[in-house]
Amino acid sequence: MTAQRTARSRALPGARPTWMPGLAAELILSAGHEPASTGWPLSSHLELKAVSAAVPVARRHAAKVLQQWHMQALVDNVELLVSELITNAICASARVTGQQGETGPRTGTVPVQMRLTSDLHVVTIQVWDPDPRRPGTQDAGPYAETGRGLLLVEALSARWGCHTADGRTGKIVWAVCAPQDPPLSSA
Repeated sequence: MTAQRTARSRALPGARPTWMPGLAAELILSAGHEPASTGWPLSSHLELKAVSAAVPVARRHAAKVLQQWHMQALVDNVELLVSELITNAICASARVTGQQGETGPRTGTVPVQMRLTSDLHVVTIQVWDPDPRRPGTQDAGPYAETGRGLLLVEALSARWGCHTADGRTGKIVWAVCAPQDPPLSSA
């Protein structure tokens, strides 16, 4: 594992964000900024261990990246979208590897990956997990503790979807976060 982590660090400068303290840094397998292959000028990626403690790490990474990109107006919505997409990916990773425990994913699951891209107006969040099954909204009861994540993604994003990853197993779930339209005047 150390050899893989070192190789990733060399390939992607700054593999460990300096703002990640202690235990949080241990959840990150690789991270960095690179030219976007999509033609959008800004891109950042993060590969995380598929454990529930990785969710706040991904959220904080997204917030810091958007601050660096001077897109603070989108931070709150992007953090919520990242939370939902990463949580779903961690659960999917645990299902694929048979590591789902009573209280959530156990260690040893396949890592999840997140990529943020931006054209300086909107942000696209892409999250990869190893489960090829497409996500779907659920009809959660009023007392259910789960099952509303994709409804939140649908409400907060300009659009969202899912596609298979080129040349890999699994899927990529994505969401586009755009600035809110200005309120209509009541004149």
